[in-house]
Amino acid sequence: MAVSSSLQVAFNRHINAEFYSSYLYLSMSTYCDSIDLPGFSHWMRIQSQEEYDHAMRILTYLEDRDGRVTLLPIEQPAIEFDSVEDVMRQTLGHEQHVTQLINELYAVAAESADFASQVMLQWFVNEQVEEEKTARDVIAALDKVAGRSDALLLLDREMAARVPTPAAA
Repeated sequence: MAVSSSLQVAFNRHINAEFYSSYLYLSMSTYCDSIDLPGFSHWMRIQSQEEYDHAMRILTYLEDRDGRVTLLPIEQPAIEFDSVEDVMRQTLGHEQHVTQLINELYAVAAESADFASQVMLQWFVNEQVEEEKTARDVIAALDKVAGRSDALLLLDREMAARVPTPAAA
């Protein structure tokens, strides 16, 4: 059974939001590289790839449900930031926004009584808890090293150790 037309529209909008997230984090990565923080740049590139994977997960799900994928234009992300702290605070704000979007998408699935979509979206609900916590943790670490370039370089090394996590099915 195909998804309802309202849910199909909502899924397509969310695919666009996930692709935008990927694009935003890639922009943040290039900014971090430009200020000589390769560890943060690496961390943001992995974040960008995760968001791309999220978009593809929903895109594939929509196709599997005989829905029609409509790729929408991706808005240009910010390219300038005040600091790495600004990058991470914007990351947290963006993840909170994505959480709201996931909740709204889940509500459309619930209104449509589309139980399969609700089950699929539960993974995203849980993922957003992790995404917000991770951003808060990095902000807390940055707050602790504020103004200390030697400590920032150590934190940058720690950020470089992030490895991609395979997307769960």
